[in-house]
Amino acid sequence: MEIHEMLNFKTVCLAKSKMAQGLVFDQDLRALMQKDVEQTIQDIQELQHLYQRAPIH
Repeated sequence: MEIHEMLNFKTVCLAKSKMAQGLVFDQDLRALMQKDVEQTIQDIQELQHLYQRAPIH
């Protein structure tokens, strides 16, 4: 899988997680989802860094 495909996948996952948070009423589940959002943001930042450094073919 290429870096840009992983980046696109993570971006879609982030959007879905953020939207789903608005539908969740359980505070424990919402907190877990927030941790997932924060981790996904970190993952996206790391993938962006790798993508910028990748050689262009």
